[in-house]
Amino acid sequence: MSSSLGKPLTEEKNPRGIPKAPFIEDVEKYLGGPDAEVEEPLKNFQDAIAKYRYMDSNLAQRRVGLEEKIPDIKKTLSMVEFLRDRREGKTSTEDDDDLDIDEDGAEGSQSKPLKTTFELNDTLFAEAELEDTDTVYLWLGANVMLSYKIPAAIELLKSKLEGAEATLASVIEDLEFLREQLTMMEVNMARVYNWDVKRRKENRLKAEAAGKSAEG
Repeated sequence: MSSSLGKPLTEEKNPRGIPKAPFIEDVEKYLGGPDAEVEEPLKNFQDAIAKYRYMDSNLAQRRVGLEEKIPDIKKTLSMVEFLRDRREGKTSTEDDDDLDIDEDGAEGSQSKPLKTTFELNDTLFAEAELEDTDTVYLWLGANVMLSYKIPAAIELLKSKLEGAEATLASVIEDLEFLREQLTMMEVNMARVYNWDVKRRKENRLKAEAAGKSAEG
């Protein structure tokens, strides 16, 4: 019997190391001959499908997390860039409206405290005043907050945004790849199963024909 029965996946992998499923052109050759057993290869296919589905589930959850995270990073980056531009005297009323910020509109207002609202949870907001500062505090996750000078914060947020967008693109690509491999493995299973059904039918007909011939 062919040694490939223990390896329903090929050695070929995608850039993230997900193995590619083979396409079985010649079922009989793959199985090792016309009298080969199909239970083991079918079990191997089922195991491979289960692994693909597990990876698909994990990546789908990761995609949801990234799609929620990226807008938050963009929003934070916009706010920090606004604070930088305000200190440099580059902001406009339009910028204030985009970020829910209220200024008196008087000339030289960048030296005055900003009034803004911030989100406490999905439906609750609070009002705050932001004094002129060159330092911001960023949540880094795991209940960790660190202070950064504004230029350093912008550089960090841009790096995180670029990394998250690149990761999301890879996750989406992997999900598409996984679904192609799942389809391929399901096709392989169907081909092996149908081959076995056809073989059993042919063997039964041959046995019946042989029996009739013996009787004659």
